[in-house]
Amino acid sequence: MNIFESIFMGIIQGLTEFIPVSSSGHLVLLQHFLGWGESENILFEVILHLGTLFAVLLYFHKTIWELIKSLFSWKNTVNREIHRKNRNLIVYLVISTLFTGVYYYFFGDAFRDIYQMPMFVASLLLVTGIIIFVSDFFREGDIPASNMGFLRAITIGLCQGMAILPGISRSGTTISSSLAMGIKRKDAAQYSFLLSIPAIIAANISEFKALVNFEVGQMQSYLAGFISSFVVGYLIIAFLIRMIESNRLKYFAYYCWIIGLISILLLSLGL
Repeated sequence: MNIFESIFMGIIQGLTEFIPVSSSGHLVLLQHFLGWGESENILFEVILHLGTLFAVLLYFHKTIWELIKSLFSWKNTVNREIHRKNRNLIVYLVISTLFTGVYYYFFGDAFRDIYQMPMFVASLLLVTGIIIFVSDFFREGDIPASNMGFLRAITIGLCQGMAILPGISRSGTTISSSLAMGIKRKDAAQYSFLLSIPAIIAANISEFKALVNFEVGQMQSYLAGFISSFVVGYLIIAFLIRMIESNRLKYFAYYCWIIGLISILLLSLGL
């Protein structure tokens, strides 16, 4: 893989990892219509995912650092209430992640065959569009993420688990479910991105062993892919947060509907 191909793949990774259009759904449809096979370079895929992971870590580094500090700040200081809220947020993130894991444990293998069903995947893109479109019409909530409660954390975790279905967006389901339950828009966006950290790690943890096969001769390609996925991912985070706060996620819904309907039409014609 040359540098230009690496940069292109990095851009695609950075774009689709976070915006609510289902990167897995796009992958299935692209493989079908363009005849793309699954990549044999597992190491390169891991490096691209590391790029988007680092983008989240950098963008929210101050928030993450404050959360870590709060884990070790139990004294009765003027900041005790802030630390308490941060610890609550950590608990809710853990709960959501655990329930996503439960969903994957019970349904992961059962849904694997759907990756070979492009018509069904295209239909699920229409569902994602509906989920995203409706979210723009939820009124501004007043519940901070640090005070969401166990039930909301469990619900968000289960909704994130729905993204095991190619065509269902992880960020779309987590953001929409948060907004539906009255969580503040800015907090809903931040919670979804923070929740993506363990999700990205868990989704690729079994492939991290591929890092031992790092080829020095491919350093430029690996670095180009990593940098492009990192930069695009970082910019997309800021862009998506503004879209959420300004009630403009519906534009992603239009996109999902267009791609879904075109795909269904082409598949119906036997293409």
